[in-house]
Amino acid sequence: MDVMDGPPLIPFGPNANCTLDTCPLEWSVLQYLPSLGANIAFIAIFVALMFAHTVLGVLWKSWWFLGCMAVGCLTEVLGYGGRIMLYYNPFSFAGFMMQIICIGCAPVFYSAAIYVMMSKIVENLDPSLSRVKPKLYYIIFITSDVFSLTLQAVGGGMSTSTSGSSQSAVDLTLTGLSFQVFSMVVFCSLLADYMIRYSKTRSITSMRLKIFLIFLSISILLILARCGYRVAELSDGYFGALIHNEPLFIALDGVLIALAVLTLCIGHPGLVFSPSKTGLRASDASSQDGIMLQNK
Repeated sequence: MDVMDGPPLIPFGPNANCTLDTCPLEWSVLQYLPSLGANIAFIAIFVALMFAHTVLGVLWKSWWFLGCMAVGCLTEVLGYGGRIMLYYNPFSFAGFMMQIICIGCAPVFYSAAIYVMMSKIVENLDPSLSRVKPKLYYIIFITSDVFSLTLQAVGGGMSTSTSGSSQSAVDLTLTGLSFQVFSMVVFCSLLADYMIRYSKTRSITSMRLKIFLIFLSISILLILARCGYRVAELSDGYFGALIHNEPLFIALDGVLIALAVLTLCIGHPGLVFSPSKTGLRASDASSQDGIMLQNK
């Protein structure tokens, strides 16, 4: 094809008209074809995890937790669907924005579920040991995540309107991600501080409660590590070196988040929190630790 006889070739942006027949792969943002097998696998994994959380959520009537996890998994599925679009056309602007926004924002929903769980943990174990009132955990940190998500969304919108050429859009998105990492570090510090203070006054004898707290902590650290990777990935904008490394993306984004969602299946709040407005007795964790763990 003689490109001089047609319209100018645009590799990136809402008006992108490049295809692999007209433009080299190196002109695309990712500079590689996303692995079709890996992306189909991640879609299958997150669908399976969403199903597992749905079953557990309905069984234990953990509606808020179920809602957050289901929306997060669905958002992941949409994001990996965008990467499949990029496999068939690496210049697809819709596919790129789907994966950068959906995969980028999905962990916010998992974090929201964790923040509410932290509030319930403090409220039911010993509120007097916490440096923050129980309800303030989810009020402060969900608000922080909404603020972070807003910055990322605005940055993504600016990237769309400027075909990815605006450094201000990248900086805004990066600021949102960085703020998310900062708020999670603060949250982790408060969680660690509370558990240390609690362990000094009472030992945790319930195996259920131990499993819940251990896997909840693991999931937080996995999400934090993934967010740190995304900050590094976007530090050089959409055309930096890390964004061109698919194995690193698979390992530090896809695998870490899938493991985080899986750990939240194992460390599910239904292990220790009894369903509200039912005749079910309190869980074993409640009676063994001398505390009443139930939804309020």
